[in-house]
Amino acid sequence: MVIAVRSLGLSGITGYEVSAECFLSGGLPAFDVVGLPDAAVREARERVRAAVKNCGAKFPVSRITVNLAPAGQKKAGTVYDLPIFVGILAANGDLDPPPADAAFLGELSLTGALRPVTGVLPMAMAAREAGVRQLFVPSENAAEATLAGGLTVYGVPDVAALVAHLKGEVPLRPVSPWKQAGEESGFPDLQDVMGQENVKRALEIAAAGGHNLLLIGSPGSGKSMLAKRLPSILPELTEREALESSAIWSVAGMTDPRRPLLTRRPFRSPHHTASAAALTGGGPLMRPGEMSLAHNGVLFLDELPEFRRDVLEAMRQPLEDGAVTVARAGGTLHLPARFQLVCAMNPCRCGWRGHPSGRCRCSDREVEKYVEKISGPLLDRIDLHVNVPSVEYEMMRRRKPAESSAAVKRRVDAARAIQARRFAGSDTACNAQMAPAQIKAFCPLDAAGDALMKSAFQRMGLTARSHDKVLRLARTIADLEGEADISAAHLAEAIQYRNTDILKG
Repeated sequence: MVIAVRSLGLSGITGYEVSAECFLSGGLPAFDVVGLPDAAVREARERVRAAVKNCGAKFPVSRITVNLAPAGQKKAGTVYDLPIFVGILAANGDLDPPPADAAFLGELSLTGALRPVTGVLPMAMAAREAGVRQLFVPSENAAEATLAGGLTVYGVPDVAALVAHLKGEVPLRPVSPWKQAGEESGFPDLQDVMGQENVKRALEIAAAGGHNLLLIGSPGSGKSMLAKRLPSILPELTEREALESSAIWSVAGMTDPRRPLLTRRPFRSPHHTASAAALTGGGPLMRPGEMSLAHNGVLFLDELPEFRRDVLEAMRQPLEDGAVTVARAGGTLHLPARFQLVCAMNPCRCGWRGHPSGRCRCSDREVEKYVEKISGPLLDRIDLHVNVPSVEYEMMRRRKPAESSAAVKRRVDAARAIQARRFAGSDTACNAQMAPAQIKAFCPLDAAGDALMKSAFQRMGLTARSHDKVLRLARTIADLEGEADISAAHLAEAIQYRNTDILKG
């Protein structure tokens, strides 16, 4: 008799249904797992054998064959321990076949306790789409599984409790849907930054339209400090965005069991020694990289020229498409990667080019060589290029408090509300994501604006991409002021943020 137990698996960050088919037959005792299992799946044999014995059942002395279907797709991880356990007991007659609408996943310890696994949220969402109504998961993963909705989730502490439930002896209690209790600790506040009003204005524009930002200044001018305060003025995650980001973090094993849903926009800041694979994703387990972990949030690259050239160039396509495709010998991985790029860099290798102290001794050629690490195509994809000057002493001693992040966020939220009405019914979430047709429809210029744009295009040598980015930026500036039309003043402010001469000191 073959017993099929429903379970789930992961392909990248997407869940799919897996059937664990267990068959007991005569012959010499053996335990085989087929269906393209990896080493962790094959090792389930020993974990299941010990768990069966430690829960008081008798392990069948026969030939056991477990097929994980679809057999042509590679299976990885320890998630199949629990369905194999249930299938063997049911095939041996110790349990009735599980309900047709039930699915099981989880890792077993040798004592029969269940350990948490990664990727439960996307697997629970796949279970819901596949018609599963009862989902049995490790207790620590139960809150995360409830986020999928439409499922009765049971948190299983150990196999003894599961067996008692399936036999109808001691039913498990369904887990209540997870709800956030209290507010998470906030991000650092812009009020801490003294001076730098022009940079704060650029941050506000970047947050209002979802634009990419490059900060250039000498050491200690506040570049990193300002960048780390950008999330404090970004709009809250929508429900769809929160689920998307939480699913990615779940696959990466980075969710908190007590707070499985991301309620704040991600902020990722990889070190400049990170590899291209660390940013794009992939690796032996085909896991998401930093660009995907920053999906719907901010990717901050401090000391931009110190990153390897291949690492920086790997961002060019995701910045355009909002997704990254990783092709490896082990398969192809499609990952969402719609993030807001924020970069910080010094104007030269020593860092003091243009500083009032005059301590820089770098030659013009050395400065050019330093900034040449940033390619033109990558720079063209960054909307705002902002100079961060050194802070004056009077600003450091100022007693009057600066404007708080909460005040700036109110203006950003108002601008985003305008954009939400403008792009209703489309996949566009903010001005930075406007397609060419939308730019043509929502960014018309009057005669003065058109003359200014033509002059800037010819004088600054703008590309077609940077032309569109200026228009998107001008649209955001107009939204911040509540204006329906883009004026020449809005366009002039947008153009000044395309000045790449600051890269030359």
